[in-house]
Amino acid sequence: MPARAPRICSCGKLVPSGAQCPCQIRGAAARKARFDKTRPNSSQRGYNRDWRKARALYLRQHPYCVACGSLANVVDHKTPHRGDQAIFWDKSRWQSLCTPCHSGAKQRLERHQHRTPTP
Repeated sequence: MPARAPRICSCGKLVPSGAQCPCQIRGAAARKARFDKTRPNSSQRGYNRDWRKARALYLRQHPYCVACGSLANVVDHKTPHRGDQAIFWDKSRWQSLCTPCHSGAKQRLERHQHRTPTP
């Protein structure tokens, strides 16, 4: 199967297929830094000592990743709580995940679900 042709970035540089241009990488890093400045820290979002205790207990009771069956080390909210404390503490909305499943597939799924369709 032939390789895809390189593309030209908006900055004018030739970029191999499947790669990101350095200008795009810098732009994404700057955008993420701007977002992080406005985001509350983890304690302000509810991930405090009480959460750490509840998380440890939940992982003892549910030690395996629901996605792949390996040893879990993350308690994930099945539906994003968006700061709603009732949803945050509802254990029926929690699930045990391993780091790769949480950081990979789950995050991609959440990003995909929160995109708004364009008319």
